[in-house]
Amino acid sequence: MKRTTPILLSLFALTVLATVMLWTEAPQPAAAHCQVPCGIYDDPARIAHIREDATTIAKAIKNINELAGAHDATAMNQAIRWVNTKEEHASHIIEVVSLYFLTQKVKPDSGAAYHQTLADHHAVMVAAMKCKQVPTDASVEALNKAIDKLATYYPKK
Repeated sequence: MKRTTPILLSLFALTVLATVMLWTEAPQPAAAHCQVPCGIYDDPARIAHIREDATTIAKAIKNINELAGAHDATAMNQAIRWVNTKEEHASHIIEVVSLYFLTQKVKPDSGAAYHQTLADHHAVMVAAMKCKQVPTDASVEALNKAIDKLATYYPKK
């Protein structure tokens, strides 16, 4: 029992020392982008990126439809890969609109413009979701129209 006491005291002393060091250490700034008001925003670049996502979705849907009905392993494998690509790019659009634009750029106010702005941003997310559910040219067209409307809020400078 006497041998464990110095070990326990040492562990206790180390714990106290570590705690004091953590409390006295200067706080470090967070390194997150788009969750802090850093002012480094490139809205047109975000719009360009979601347009690129929409183009990829359109290509994926075209290829999915071309591969539909084929039963060989290669065609089925490619179709699955295109479906996964479509899903990833649609999810990315939803993520950018919700986590970047809606949380950082759309500010609440008391007018109808706020509600229209919300509706226009929401329309992009819904259109991206529809591209996941319905792989047609019409769903891609609706997505592109929604992105065009969204882009009016964030013109190139």
